[in-house]
Amino acid sequence: MSVPIVVVGAGLAGLRVAEQLRAAGDTGLIVVIGAEAHPPYNRPPLTKDALRAGVDAAKLIFRQKPSTADVEWRLGRTVTGADLVNRTVTLDDGETLAYRGLVAATGVGPRRLPLDAPLAWRHVIRTLEDATALREELRPGARVAVLGAGFVGTEVAATAAQLGCEVHVVDPLATPLVRSLGELVGSEIRRRHEEHGVTFHLGRSVAAMTGRDDRPDTIFLDDSSALPADVVVEAVGSAPNVAWLEGNGLALDNGITCDVHLHPLGPDGPVRDVVAVGDVANFPNPLFGAEPQRVEHWSWPTETAGHAARSLLAKIALDPPSGTAFTPLPTFWTDQYGTRIQSLGMPGLGLEDVRVLEGEPTGECAIGYHVDGRLVGVALIGLVRRLLAYRTQLLDARAIAVT
Repeated sequence: MSVPIVVVGAGLAGLRVAEQLRAAGDTGLIVVIGAEAHPPYNRPPLTKDALRAGVDAAKLIFRQKPSTADVEWRLGRTVTGADLVNRTVTLDDGETLAYRGLVAATGVGPRRLPLDAPLAWRHVIRTLEDATALREELRPGARVAVLGAGFVGTEVAATAAQLGCEVHVVDPLATPLVRSLGELVGSEIRRRHEEHGVTFHLGRSVAAMTGRDDRPDTIFLDDSSALPADVVVEAVGSAPNVAWLEGNGLALDNGITCDVHLHPLGPDGPVRDVVAVGDVANFPNPLFGAEPQRVEHWSWPTETAGHAARSLLAKIALDPPSGTAFTPLPTFWTDQYGTRIQSLGMPGLGLEDVRVLEGEPTGECAIGYHVDGRLVGVALIGLVRRLLAYRTQLLDARAIAVT
């Protein structure tokens, strides 16, 4: 039996890299291992359409290309460890699997608050099962406490409000989405939520939660105030799933630190028979400077998969790394109350120089984020038809940055 390329992670990143390995000409065995029992599926609807209308797995599962029909999918299995010297991974049943190339595509999992309260009623949203469990709780009149005012938290809050729930959002920062999109856009998003009845408790942390084994009762904040709650949603960020790579000398403090070719950096330099894809890849992008950046956008697996596949196959063929600069452009969108909010580039890098490029924040607008006068990010509230024009501006800025 031939030695496979092993892809650890059977989400969108795992699917896209399998497709790109085939597109780049690899005809050997590919094995994709994933902890969930489901084939790769679309996650963004889990906080929006799936919560409103119910979870339909058949509509969310990605259609696979004919080129990946011979890929071996091992679903409902977990990789517990890897030996990068001997080129093996170990599965949860003790099986050891050798590889000719290894892809880390394990994505992220939800963070949890360090509180003594049953996880059974502390909802998170990452999987189909998570969304199904939360959807059953979002009944009209239900008192919903959303802990976290980032993208997931505000999407869940908007959906719950539209379903007739009484929604309270708690966050230690003073403005929703302030780290990602800044004060101007964050304040406008807050205003729109408040128009729909959402109450914010900002600059506040959760001190304790109480309830029965099967249901919450009260959320206590650090100012001694109390929020009655029938439903609790934790949306306090995510953590890269990288524990299975521990013990190999890699830098794993923020995903997997990689070189520009998406090879993890080991004690002796890049580990060229391994690549990282999607949310776990922490690598330098010349468009945004020399420091590694890790991106958790839906488009990122697709953006990184092709480059990772070519880098891995170059090592297998003993070819030198490509000299072409890899400068993908991050993109993200969120739909809230019928308005699409889109992010292009890296707005979080340009929060010290934010300008209204067109329109008005209370209506439709484009907001630009700059570093040393150069455009590094754009946020659009509405203005859907202007997306390509601003993408072109950012691509022009990219050309200047890497010249």
